[in-house]
This record gives sequence, structure tokens and C-alpha cells, in this order.
Amino acid sequence: MALPGAAPPLESGGSAAPRVPRWSKVVARGLDALAVLLIAFAVWKFFVAPRNFSNPKTSTQAPPVVLPLLAGGSFELARERGRVVFLDFWASWCEPCKLSIPLVQHYEATHPNVDVVSIDAGEPAALVRRFALDRKMRRVAFDPDMNVTSAFGVQVFPTMVVIDASGKERAKWVGYNALIESAMDHARLTLGPKP
Repeated sequence: MALPGAAPPLESGGSAAPRVPRWSKVVARGLDALAVLLIAFAVWKFFVAPRNFSNPKTSTQAPPVVLPLLAGGSFELARERGRVVFLDFWASWCEPCKLSIPLVQHYEATHPNVDVVSIDAGEPAALVRRFALDRKMRRVAFDPDMNVTSAFGVQVFPTMVVIDASGKERAKWVGYNALIESAMDHARLTLGPKP
């Protein structure tokens, strides 16, 4: 017989399991669901989105682009027909850009037949020059009024816009991607001129 206020007797060989409050189970399930969503987003962001290209029949022609280059002269997108062109939009204040730029520049350096143009959006030429020289960037263009940036609908940095050999915008990759070199190579092989 149990005394009043005493714990109920244990069954033989068992131990009392602590009771978990119901709210903690709900929180745990919510955190599990959040983790699954984050993993799904990461898979989409790094593996699926960079490999998806818009249909060439529904793709829009890229707007005309003429920008001054850091090394002198100008970049004209119309002159690049017949080749895949990567337009890498960035700004010196953008922390994810500082991570992305070395990857993009490495890809460009190891693929000399690829057209990569790094476009600074909205900053003074002197600032862009220092930033680009410190990072040994190649083929840097200035978009001080952000006219080209706006024409491509770029609102987040970094953003990579992929133009196919016929001059159509085929992909836009927004934000930092640790696997950008792989995505660029896939685009080059998929969208480039066929032998």
C-alpha cells in the first residue's frame, strides 16, 4: 500500500521514464522540419539551380551592354556572339562577393577561352581600381550608374548572369555559391557552340 503523496510503485525490472512536456516535442519536430528545409534549399542552391537553364525559345535577348574596362577600352556584349559569356555583378562592400570573386577569377584564369566580365555596380572608378588591383582581378568593367545592373534585374550581390552563344540570357545565379566554378563549367559545356 502506497503512502499518500508517494510516487507510484515501479513495475518489476522497469524504471520510471521522465515525462517530456508536450511543447518540447512540438519544438523538436519544428526544428527537424527546419533542418530538412535548409538541406533541401542547399541542394537546390548549389546543385539544381546552377544547372537549370531557361528554354532558348522563351529566353530573352540580353540587353545591349557597353561598359568601360579597368584596363582601358570597353566591353561590348554584342561582340561576344558565338561564345558563352558570364557577367559577374559585384560590389566592393559585399562580403559574399569577397568570397565569390576568387573562385570566379580562378575559373577565368584556368579557362582562357571563356568570357568572364566582372562588373562593379555603382561605385567610383578609383575605389573599384584599388579593390580589383588588390585582388588581381581580370577583365573588370565599371557600371557606375548601375544602368546595366538594372537592365539585367540584378538586386543582390553577387549575381552571375549567363548569356549563351546566341546572345540570350539563359541563367541568373543569385548569391554566393561555393561551387560556382562547377556551375560555370557546366554552362560553358551545355550552352557553348557545338563542334
